[in-house]
Amino acid sequence: MAAKTLTVELHEDVLELLGPPETLARKVQETLVLDLLRRARISQGQAARLLDVTRYDILDLMTRDSIPSGPQTAEEMRQDIENARRFTQSASTDGGG
Repeated sequence: MAAKTLTVELHEDVLELLGPPETLARKVQETLVLDLLRRARISQGQAARLLDVTRYDILDLMTRDSIPSGPQTAEEMRQDIENARRFTQSASTDGGG
């Protein structure tokens, strides 16, 4: 997977609180990926691939960070079902199913 470097300036007091630089990049990437997952911008599978962990590890991280693994309300469930229907119809119409 291609990677790019991002340079960020942080106050040295913040760096002291975050721990050794060797682990900081991993913490930052994990935080950003889990935020994308929380906002439903990526799937659990995508998050696992981006962090190079198993789906079980992602579920553990989601539990640790209180990220729901599915719809929390009846309305969210209805929306998920409607999205799945639209996707299925679109895929069959486009010939990709």
